[in-house]
Amino acid sequence: MAQTSTRSRRGKSSRKGRGLKITIAVLLALLVLIVLNAFALNNETESAGLTTDGATLVETTSGSLQVVDTGPDTVTDDALLPTGPPLPIVLIHGSGGAINWWDELIPLLSPTNRVIAIDMLGYGGSAKPDSGYSIDSQSGLIAQVLASLEVDRAVAVGHSLGGKVVTALAEQSPGLVAGVTVIDTGPDSTFGELSGGAKLAQVPIVGPAMWRIAPDFMIRNNVAQGFAPGYDVPDEFVEDARRLTYPAYHASYEESNDYTDAVPLNERLEKTGKPLLIIFGAEDQIFSAREALSAYAAIPGVTTKLIQDSGHSPQIEAPEETAAEISAFAESLLPKPEPKPKPKPAKKNNKGKQKNNNKTPRQAGKNNQTQKNQGANKNQGNQKAKVPQKNN
Repeated sequence: MAQTSTRSRRGKSSRKGRGLKITIAVLLALLVLIVLNAFALNNETESAGLTTDGATLVETTSGSLQVVDTGPDTVTDDALLPTGPPLPIVLIHGSGGAINWWDELIPLLSPTNRVIAIDMLGYGGSAKPDSGYSIDSQSGLIAQVLASLEVDRAVAVGHSLGGKVVTALAEQSPGLVAGVTVIDTGPDSTFGELSGGAKLAQVPIVGPAMWRIAPDFMIRNNVAQGFAPGYDVPDEFVEDARRLTYPAYHASYEESNDYTDAVPLNERLEKTGKPLLIIFGAEDQIFSAREALSAYAAIPGVTTKLIQDSGHSPQIEAPEETAAEISAFAESLLPKPEPKPKPKPAKKNNKGKQKNNNKTPRQAGKNNQTQKNQGANKNQGNQKAKVPQKNN
């Protein structure tokens, strides 16, 4: 009996050992797959392709970028001003976004201004290489697109990540930028940042694994941070996030933080010397809107606007109010019309007096005689009228 018990224990121990080995082997295999997946995603690339109606592809040194250009011909005659044509407005989206995040705004701006919306490298229909996502690189590509479109002075509008890109554009290519509008971009990460799954996706090994298997509801929850609480995120914005490659998403996040950690955005904007408009949604879930606006408000000459009942994306949540602010800002950058010269004071007319004073004695006497004759004739007429008529 004792021998049988020993064999039984050995059998159970052997089975446990084999089970542990199998478990370890499975875990190792999963780890290898996760590492290979991370390696594959970090080297993932994709060529450009049109995803938006009316868009075109503009070639740059890093690949083609998708562009929507309303063109100068769409500006109505009522928008033409004596000081010259309205300034073009260039729209740059945020992280996880694309051109369609401006769909509500473009129709409101295009009657008065030429509007150009650009998918940054790695986003929307633009090319998606495995590198080249620094803020300076992105702004350089935007400058190339504007040169191709023959735009030499524009109002650069950037949302979230795009706010950093248009700031770099003003730093690197000041001649292209007449003024800068930043929408819901914190001066640096101390004013707020992504949370939850959006931040977890940035973690090495874990992030790429999540990126591969994340269901739509998880992506929707991450995208929802870009709006006020309770906002119903459209399916198209979930598709925009799905269209991103992992290098574009991950590198954009890291490069974005590096850019503002080196020098905060408010300091960079002040150094450009460009006219500034800063817009924030009051219910921004990523950045502290009021604290951020206070930091920007210290810049001399800046215009700030807090939009109520809006989150991180007022161009979508409050498009009319956002468009009105941008339009007014763009108009304020046009040359002021020259003031009309004041009319010279009229000279006193002494011509009549001078004429009488310059008469010769003979002329004066002649005029006096004429007046006497006219008076005599008048008296004769009156006397004739007073002659009584004879009765028949």
